[in-house]
Amino acid sequence: MATESMRTHPDLMALRAKYDAVGETQTAQVVDGLTFLTGLYLAISPWVVGFTGFTSLTGNNLIVGIALALLAAGFASAYGRLHGMAWVAPLIGVWTIIAPWVVSGNVATTRTIWSNVVTGAIAVLLGLGALSFGMRRSR
Repeated sequence: MATESMRTHPDLMALRAKYDAVGETQTAQVVDGLTFLTGLYLAISPWVVGFTGFTSLTGNNLIVGIALALLAAGFASAYGRLHGMAWVAPLIGVWTIIAPWVVSGNVATTRTIWSNVVTGAIAVLLGLGALSFGMRRSR
């Protein structure tokens, strides 16, 4: 009973409406779309760049890329409910940057490192952008 009353609490409903309005802005839609594309690129990057012989890094990029793309799709469709997960996107970006050394050991090639570092940096910046939408004050 208490859970049901919390779901319909006026303050919670107003907060969700605020986050939904922020998520519908053109800037938020661009950031979410670019984050989605970054996630898709990360997922297919092993085949685009050619991570031959790096099966663990290939699997890592596939899984992490799909996770980032799904997170961005969630932000685009329901930011009011998912704004609390916005911190995950920059964290995925940081993981993407360090993954060639952590997952592959010290044998990653220049192209695998560059691909992950650039893609991770983009994911960090876009993730911080998505995170900032929930921190903006209403006017």
